[in-house]
Amino acid sequence: MIQIEPSGFMLAGPKGSIPLRDDDEITMKLAMLFEGQCEGLGPSKAAEKFGMTRQRYYQILQQFKQYGAQALLSAKRGPKSNYRRNSEVVRQVIRHRFLDPQISPEVIAQKLVQCGFAISTRSVERVISEYGLQKKTSTDAIPEAQR
Repeated sequence: MIQIEPSGFMLAGPKGSIPLRDDDEITMKLAMLFEGQCEGLGPSKAAEKFGMTRQRYYQILQQFKQYGAQALLSAKRGPKSNYRRNSEVVRQVIRHRFLDPQISPEVIAQKLVQCGFAISTRSVERVISEYGLQKKTSTDAIPEAQR
C-alpha cells in the first residue's frame, strides 16, 4: 500500500515502510500502477492520488506492459536535433566568415536567408561564438607582454 505522509510518499507493508524520493519518477509511476491494478484502488482514483489523469494512467500502464519499468522514465521533450543550425548552415556561416572576416552576423544571416536557409542573426552569432570566429579586438591583437 502507498501512504501519503507530510514528508512524502511511503511504500508501506505489514512489517514496515520505505520512503520514496520525490524525484524518483519510475518508482512513483510503478507505485501508482500497483495501487490501481493490484490494490483495487482503480485507475481513476490511483491517477488522482498521484496527481495524474486517468488517460495518463493508461498511457503509463501501456508503456509498462510493452517495455517494462525502464519505459516509465520520461523522455526528453522538445526537438531532438538542431533543425535551424544544421551542418549545412554551420558550414555556410563558417564559409562566409572566412571569405570576409569583417562581415557582420546580420549580413551573413541576410545572405543565408536569400539562399533559402531559415536562420536568424542570433543563430549566426551562436555559430560564430561556438567556433571561435569572433573578430579580434585591438587589445586581442597585442601580446600581453607589450600591453
